[in-house]
Amino acid sequence: MTSGITHDRIYAAPKPRFVRVLGAPLHLLSLDEILETMERWIATRDVPRWIAVTGAHGIVESNKSPEFKRILESADLSIPDGRWTVWFAQWRARSRMEQIRGADLLQRFCETAAVKGYRVYFYGDTPEVLEALCARLRALYPKLLIAGAYSPPFRDLTPGEEAEIRLRIVEARPDVLFAGLGLPKQERWIAGYREKLDIPVMVAIGAAFKFVSGLVKPAPRAVSAAGLEWLWRFLHEPRRCWRRVVVHCPWFLANCLLEIVGVKKYQ
Repeated sequence: MTSGITHDRIYAAPKPRFVRVLGAPLHLLSLDEILETMERWIATRDVPRWIAVTGAHGIVESNKSPEFKRILESADLSIPDGRWTVWFAQWRARSRMEQIRGADLLQRFCETAAVKGYRVYFYGDTPEVLEALCARLRALYPKLLIAGAYSPPFRDLTPGEEAEIRLRIVEARPDVLFAGLGLPKQERWIAGYREKLDIPVMVAIGAAFKFVSGLVKPAPRAVSAAGLEWLWRFLHEPRRCWRRVVVHCPWFLANCLLEIVGVKKYQ
């Protein structure tokens, strides 16, 4: 169901609390609070904002790349998509924290957008995924205003292509752009374009397009709650996810354990 948001709540919201997981910031917000924040940003349109939906993969990348860490630090909100990330964040915060799956955020916002008249734009993934995504969202929310959907080439863009894509998005006038290019490409793309596109909110959404489109089955809630979503993803997309399972997950867990026992300390 759509969140009921009053005019006063949109314009008066406290600065969200956050904790650091292996040095990376994660904000302590519920899904409803994130939706309220997005609506407030759309209403005020003061500066371009962006949201990082990240988990163990993004945190590992931020520790390996100072440039990516700076990008992640620039996010107006950084929210946890990953059960292990949530568990460790709860330990740091000494309070409960909600796991925000990218697919849930995308679908809930589109539900709200269909009622409020917000314009959404989808950038990334393949033409087939985008076609299935738009078809499913239109079936679910007939009044949803999809301003556009574009699948860029899977290579570096030429200056001419960059200018054409920028013009295409600017002319579409979206209120929110969801970027599904995969981590860390989508975050770097947002960092490079957020000041050029005049969009109130941009969201680095990961593989959510595939899940919401129905082309890739998301992990059942019980699997996700048990912290085994990584295994589900690996079994369904081994070529895409093997590095996370073999490299990123063990590094993340090992370093979380080292911080818990006091051997390492992250700022």
